Amino acid sequence: MASQVESRKTFYVVQGFTKEAAGLRMDAPIQALTEASALKTAERLSERKASVLAFARTGNPATGEFDDPIVLASYGRPIGDGVEDLPF
Repeated sequence: MASQVESRKTFYVVQGFTKEAAGLRMDAPIQALTEASALKTAERLSERKASVLAFARTGNPATGEFDDPIVLASYGRPIGDGVEDLPF
């Protein structure tokens, strides 16, 4: 049986935001296979979105226990002052 440590995985995600009259709307997240891929996708997406974040999050999907996300890149309108302001 795998231990909790062995079940931990790092997920790379690109989160775009679309500008609306009431503020920013979170788009569907895009999962990337690597950090480099997440960064490239975020940069490309930033050309047409109000805001884009690329972040990594490590944890165990089976238990739902995850570390705080680590922001890899941020483009456009700021979402907040730090990790605690992220909408996820």
